[in-house]
Amino acid sequence: MTLQMCEEAAMAAIALQATHRQTRQAPAAEFKPLDPDVVSASIPAFFIGRNKAGLWVAREARGRIGGLFLFKKSAVDFANRQSKPSRCALVFPTETFELDIENRGNPLIVLAEGARRLFARLAAR
Repeated sequence: MTLQMCEEAAMAAIALQATHRQTRQAPAAEFKPLDPDVVSASIPAFFIGRNKAGLWVAREARGRIGGLFLFKKSAVDFANRQSKPSRCALVFPTETFELDIENRGNPLIVLAEGARRLFARLAAR
């Protein structure tokens, strides 16, 4: 089995899991400006968390860049790469949140979202 097939199978499993999880989810968190007493404006900050489908989201606090990922480590690595040469602050909200900007992360996530929608339609029948 190739790595691509494994990744596609993992995304399909996440999409299927999300259709069962959606009814129990709390409302998604809203992005609010970070308190300047906590994080300096000169330090890039990224929100890292899960969306309602169970995928990992990395979003720069000011909304300049973000992405969707299968793994938490991938989301953290993305945030660190985007803030080079300096480091960044990582914020891990407890609520789910959605990526509200273009996905610059894993391009295969589009396939997972399509599979999730298909499973949701089939489950609704």
